[in-house]
Amino acid sequence: MPFQTEFPFALPRGYLDPDGNLHREGVMRLATAADEILPMKDPRVQANPAYLTVILLSRVVTKLGRIESVNARVIENLFAPDLAYLQELYCRINGESTAGVKAVCPKCGHRFEVEAVQRGSDRLPFRAPR
Repeated sequence: MPFQTEFPFALPRGYLDPDGNLHREGVMRLATAADEILPMKDPRVQANPAYLTVILLSRVVTKLGRIESVNARVIENLFAPDLAYLQELYCRINGESTAGVKAVCPKCGHRFEVEAVQRGSDRLPFRAPR
């Protein structure tokens, strides 16, 4: 099986361009070292570290509907659920998934998943068992 470097996706809401066209289908490629290092030099990231997500996604989202160039302005104008979706997809395809880790309660033996969170994340470290 060939090594997969591009991953198609469909945004939950979709990007609404200035002309009122909705774009949902897209492609994200695997990130390179440069994709993660070069944005750190961007003045927008230095002024606001949260902007790293915007720059990083604008580098790895290669297609979005009929948009010819996915740039920071496009990513900035995504609806919040779409941005969250792309962040999770980025983590999943680049081996940094926040997918659950299987665990077992030592007292009762109940099996459940806990969410693994990367160091420095502002998300809660555990998700309640389902």
